[in-house]
Amino acid sequence: MAGAAPGPAPAARLMTATFIGVRHHSPACARLVAETIERLKPAYVLIEGPADVNDRLDELLLGHELPIAIFSYDGGADHFGTASWTPFCDYSPEWVALTTGRATGADVRFIDLPAWHPAFAGRSNRYADAELRYAEVTERLCREFAADNVDTLWDHLFEADPDDIADRLAQYFDLLRGSEAADEGDTAREEYMARWVRAAVHHAGDRPAVVVTGGFHMPALKAMTVTGDTDWPEIPRSSGASYLVPYSHQRLDAFTGYQSGMPSPEYYHQVWTDGLAKAADGLVESVVDRLRRRKQPVSTADLIAARTLSAGLARLRGHVHPARTDVLDGLVSALVSEDLTQPPPWTRRGPLLPGAHPALVEMVAALSGDRVGRLHPATPAPPLVSAVLQELQELRLDREGLVHLDLTDPAEMTRSRVLHRLRVLHIPGFVRQSGPSSGADPVLDERWQLTPCDERVGALIEAAAFGATLGEAAGGALQRRIPDASMPALAAILFDAALCGISTMSDEVTTTLARRVRGGSDVAALGAVLAGVLGLWRHDRVFGTARDPVLGTVIDVTVTRILWLVEGLHSGPAPADTERLRALVAVRDAVLHADSVLSVERGDVRGVARRIAGDPEAPPDLRGGALGLGWALGELPDVERAVRGMAAPDTLGDWLSGLFAVAREEVLTSGHVVGVLDELVHAMTEDEFLVALPALRLAFAYFPPLERETIAERVLAHRGAPGSARSLLRTTVDPLVVAEAMALDRRVDELLVREGLA
Repeated sequence: MAGAAPGPAPAARLMTATFIGVRHHSPACARLVAETIERLKPAYVLIEGPADVNDRLDELLLGHELPIAIFSYDGGADHFGTASWTPFCDYSPEWVALTTGRATGADVRFIDLPAWHPAFAGRSNRYADAELRYAEVTERLCREFAADNVDTLWDHLFEADPDDIADRLAQYFDLLRGSEAADEGDTAREEYMARWVRAAVHHAGDRPAVVVTGGFHMPALKAMTVTGDTDWPEIPRSSGASYLVPYSHQRLDAFTGYQSGMPSPEYYHQVWTDGLAKAADGLVESVVDRLRRRKQPVSTADLIAARTLSAGLARLRGHVHPARTDVLDGLVSALVSEDLTQPPPWTRRGPLLPGAHPALVEMVAALSGDRVGRLHPATPAPPLVSAVLQELQELRLDREGLVHLDLTDPAEMTRSRVLHRLRVLHIPGFVRQSGPSSGADPVLDERWQLTPCDERVGALIEAAAFGATLGEAAGGALQRRIPDASMPALAAILFDAALCGISTMSDEVTTTLARRVRGGSDVAALGAVLAGVLGLWRHDRVFGTARDPVLGTVIDVTVTRILWLVEGLHSGPAPADTERLRALVAVRDAVLHADSVLSVERGDVRGVARRIAGDPEAPPDLRGGALGLGWALGELPDVERAVRGMAAPDTLGDWLSGLFAVAREEVLTSGHVVGVLDELVHAMTEDEFLVALPALRLAFAYFPPLERETIAERVLAHRGAPGSARSLLRTTVDPLVVAEAMALDRRVDELLVREGLA
């Protein structure tokens, strides 16, 4: 083979391979790629991209509106849920290499490992920047060039001066890689890509091969292609698939969380099509237009000032035309007069933070743009897409408007299940406005807002990674949520499965839920799980989960765990814990209505309640709740004695919150509880009453208005006082204000007496 020959690429040609190290989505690199391929007319153009789609490159060139992406997934048992995107926009160097290579007659091939390969473990984006993972060199370069971050550094070195950048790129990437050892994933990818390069060089004869990869990989690939086998490598296959999907500039933007290549895709699209000078003017005009549409005042003088400042910053920084940060810094100086609550987002990487100045919000929006890709009509799609679109048409769910569903009607239930499956798959255009929120919710109808949109097909293509049918895909999406879900989230997944009419994954969810419950220590979370699962077990004949034995197992272990935990809780007086009390309510309902699935006897539950109610170290609200639990389960406690034992102003209200939360009905049917409370409250001093009042108000909030009126009637009867109980409940002033006013009157009276003015 021939030795190294000179060339204009970022690295000298090795044998007959010309390596072009690029930064992903860089207009400057894209121009270099196009110029190099057009001049060299290579036999092969090798591109960092998924090799398993090489036999479908014609599909990529059908005539789509960019941005688009190759969406790859593996549905095998060992790789469930593995998915990755390989995005392209008009100025992506990889896309330009593909189109220019085809135009010049080169044999174009992707040479990287498939997206589902273990080398991409943990990455959803093939083009994630390697320099962000090996940041030491870039941090040092940023300090040397006084750049805020790698994006600003790149603009200064390459985009602001895109002419004759080949040597600078080579030096930059050699310095970036240095002696840095790649991780296992990058090493596997580089070894695989090197095999393609050696084979292409071997088969190209005396014609060159052009290799376009991320610049971080270029130094390693040059070293690996000196010696080695020259056979074409095999392409790994899997049980998954790859499809083209529409993409968007927002998904490509670092300000929305994308971690690859250049940020601000709409701006760099203008740089690619119109050049730096026009892109700068366009950015200023776009920001001003957006601000004016939001009724933000921007004068012509502000516009002139922004352009003047941008041009001045560009000259100061050595740029022929204003670069991105020159324009943005000029806009901030001209349009923002007050102090910013956060640094401008282009000084770092990541999404815009909440509370940002309106000018910054509109700058980021202008930088991102709203460009959305569109696939050619002949683009293949997975079977799920056509199946869902047909089902939507048959069920009259493919139109715009409000849909009302009666869940007791089998035909309407079918429509509901389809809509819920689309919801859990995050298919746009289907929003539920109302409906049952749990298995215990008595609501039996739903309202959905349907809005057809262009993004629906792309979302369905991506949803195909979870299953070939809508039911399988929804089940797969729910199953993927299981490993990282909290206990309440697992209960929500179970309810979603019921709404979707999916039973194939319920056993796995409930088994995982039962295992988590046995090791759980959060009483509030356990209570939420118990309430949700109990509702499904008791009431959900509509969704087909009533009396489900697997749900019964979860109920049993959750009740046992909650009882074990609450008996060990000890603390001094504290505000009543509403969520903890709801857990006791759920235990009460389980014992009353699901005793057939419980391994614990009712008498044992009453025993636990009795011990907690009499434990002086237990929190007051828990003691009251425990007494109420025993009372609700048939225990006949000495309530009057218990109330008097908790009569201290700092504990009475919290204790009553627990009692009322768990045994509200028993309190109302008791003939003497209200009377005892009236005596205790009446005997309090004004200071004691002010201490007790907030917790007392919280406790009595457990009673609805009609029941509060009943309590008021009993208070009047206990005092033998005439009057309307309803009028007592219709005060126009907050009781706390009344109590504070009474206390103020008392202090004034005391002051007058002390000073002899009474």
